[in-house]
Amino acid sequence: MRSAEVTRKTKETEIDVKLDMDGTGVSDVATGIGFFDHMLEGFSKHGFFDLMITTKGDLEVDGHHSVEDTGIVLGKAIKEALGDKKGIKRFGYFILPMDDALALCAIDLGGRPYFSFEAEFDAPMIGDLDTQLIREFFYAVSYTAEMNLHIRLLSGINDHHKAEAIFKAFGKALDEASGFDERVNGVLSTKGAL
Repeated sequence: MRSAEVTRKTKETEIDVKLDMDGTGVSDVATGIGFFDHMLEGFSKHGFFDLMITTKGDLEVDGHHSVEDTGIVLGKAIKEALGDKKGIKRFGYFILPMDDALALCAIDLGGRPYFSFEAEFDAPMIGDLDTQLIREFFYAVSYTAEMNLHIRLLSGINDHHKAEAIFKAFGKALDEASGFDERVNGVLSTKGAL
């Protein structure tokens, strides 16, 4: 089973993540930020990952530490669950429509972190989530999971739809990249290692 359980505790946050890469999309997410929970549930459902996240953070300050640190722990869980990466496709991409919004996500699970994010939001907040923290979350995931992650918002009017398209596209692209291909002998690299 490709699963992981990761815990991280600092003076700012206490986070527990359980992840099964080969699940059915079942989630139980409680970060204290309702819209962020909704986005993570969409990532889980559309990527077919079973996901449990409990985040207790210093929300009396703001949501930054809770969102960024959740990304750090989720990235670590992805890396741990993927293990030696033998047999996986390595690359995945998805272009996802969400009403007026259209988001592209492309991933390389090659073991080298790189992050590119081109998306703009009109409102400073969506529900109780600071829109600046969407970028911070994905940056944290990409670096701790050691993945290339490119996200582009191709179009959109409504900020809720924009964010939802991005999170769901990320789930679909990660599902593709982490999926198995019977033609892959070992790992998909001329180096022989990822």
